[in-house]
Amino acid sequence: MTHAGSSVAPASTPPILEVRDLGKNYGSFRALHGISTSVGAGEVLCVLGDNGAGKSTFIKILSGAHQHSEGELLANGTPRNFASPRDALNLGIATVYQDLAVVPLMPVWRNFFLGAELTRGVGPFRHLAVQAMREVTRTQLATMGIDLADVDQPIGTLSGGERQSVAIARAIYFGAKVVILDEPTSSLGVKQAGVVLKYIAAARDRGLGVVFITHNPHHAYLVGDRFLLLKRGSSLGNFARREITIEEMTRLMAGGSELEALAHEMERAEDPENPRRA
Repeated sequence: MTHAGSSVAPASTPPILEVRDLGKNYGSFRALHGISTSVGAGEVLCVLGDNGAGKSTFIKILSGAHQHSEGELLANGTPRNFASPRDALNLGIATVYQDLAVVPLMPVWRNFFLGAELTRGVGPFRHLAVQAMREVTRTQLATMGIDLADVDQPIGTLSGGERQSVAIARAIYFGAKVVILDEPTSSLGVKQAGVVLKYIAAARDRGLGVVFITHNPHHAYLVGDRFLLLKRGSSLGNFARREITIEEMTRLMAGGSELEALAHEMERAEDPENPRRA
């Protein structure tokens, strides 16, 4: 996947979303501390870390579900303290969670407009603008390069990658400037993960900022412009693509010297009379 089409925001333009020394405490438990990174228009920020690294807490703060305890969160250069997810949405920050909020038996177009249906008429004569919603869904998906045979098919019949892609297209249609994706490829096979990565790149190339939460450095490196590595609530580094290789990133995520120490510790002394088989 190439970055030839990526349009990175000029240096003079403030990032769409930025955090500076961000921290979050739950009572005496420090879930996040000293996190600094940003995402601009036409950029993909990949946030990587194992379970317990602080990725979920980070998402909740960016999406407005939780408030930060330390540091600053800035949207378009202005400090913000979101009181609710609605505050974040009003600024164009949309979050697509891993467990997509879809109704499997409803058609794709109904899920696309779920909770924001188009209507016609007034008062007792108001009714759903079904044909308009079908057409908008079809057009928006096509614009993202998503080719569905029939938007009337139940969304539950789509693959996991296709459902994620519909959710990305929906967020863009409803005005998202930044799309936060919570582990969108974690439960997918290679082919379907590739489908999602393709649409992440498409969103980036349309000028959106994308925050891609993942534990897979190979998926991240295919589309990422910037990489924030988390471990136990702290930052292992915030790197531009040119500053880190996938090998270095994988080593940092895997624990590097910790793994080497573990390997040395687990080596068994060779018994000359009963050597281990190769």
